[in-house]
Amino acid sequence: MVHAKRWILKKHFVGLPTNSDFELKKVELPPLKDGEVLLEALYFTVDPYMRIMSKSLKEGDMMMGEQVARVVESKNSAFPTGTIVVAPSGWTTHSISDGEKLEKVLAEWPDTLPLSLALGTVGMPGLTAYFGLLDICGVKGGETVLVSAAAGAVGCVVGQIAKLKGCKVVGTAGSDEKVAWLKKHGFDVAINYKTVKSLEEALKVAAPEGYDCYFDNVGGEFSNVAITQMKKFGRIAICGAISVYNRTGPLPPGPSPEVIIYKELHLEGFVVHRWQGEVRQKALRDLLKWVLEGKIQYHEHVTEGFENMPAAFIGLLKGENLGKAIVKA
Repeated sequence: MVHAKRWILKKHFVGLPTNSDFELKKVELPPLKDGEVLLEALYFTVDPYMRIMSKSLKEGDMMMGEQVARVVESKNSAFPTGTIVVAPSGWTTHSISDGEKLEKVLAEWPDTLPLSLALGTVGMPGLTAYFGLLDICGVKGGETVLVSAAAGAVGCVVGQIAKLKGCKVVGTAGSDEKVAWLKKHGFDVAINYKTVKSLEEALKVAAPEGYDCYFDNVGGEFSNVAITQMKKFGRIAICGAISVYNRTGPLPPGPSPEVIIYKELHLEGFVVHRWQGEVRQKALRDLLKWVLEGKIQYHEHVTEGFENMPAAFIGLLKGENLGKAIVKA
């Protein structure tokens, strides 16, 4: 009999989550039925969206999320023992699946590349960057792109794809270490928004003509300032709003309607699950190819041990990660 360890939402978050909001439980899994597989987690992801999506859970539910897992027992011929998959199993060391929502890692995945990248640059965050920049913003060579939270899992890929497409890229981040990483990996300008005297002035100096595309990962007051710097007919891909996820008081006012109207801006929110099937597979193959060619560099912020899932999640929401936040089982 297999026992699984699971992290449960003990109580709903108020402001920044704390360790006492979570509870570690052990459950016994039933024997496999025909068509099912038993998964053992190898890597877990923690992502900002979990802070918002946790509101849909009941207290006592398991935390949601993807993991890279190995099939350790199978009664499903499509997923023989040993198969590596990305699974939406949540914060659990072991799980049973009927195979329906499992995705095998790309067949061409080389042994030299960490499997954890299937949760990052060649996974959901990479796809978010790819479709947000290329489809929502419709970026073209020669344009100027602004990326907030540019050293995060999504932002660092956005900036590098924009450079691949021939754009000027300005990225913002919250520490000198992150700014140095951005400069090292091709960003034309990198700004520590926490230390500049005036964010408005810093953005203006970085791109005096304004921005064609803004990839928004943070929302809040930052984005209100950024939107005033857009060129006429600028496009804004609204991916996240991490700056306001832990707020307990009223949200800040939104961007100026006058700026949006008279600059004729296009703002679109999006969730990456919109893109499925072959278009999604092509994007994954493109991302893998760019990584293997060295055109996209990656950085992982790895926390060791399933018992440290809450700490990794809290650290992510505090901005402690550079690149993708991963927990190694």
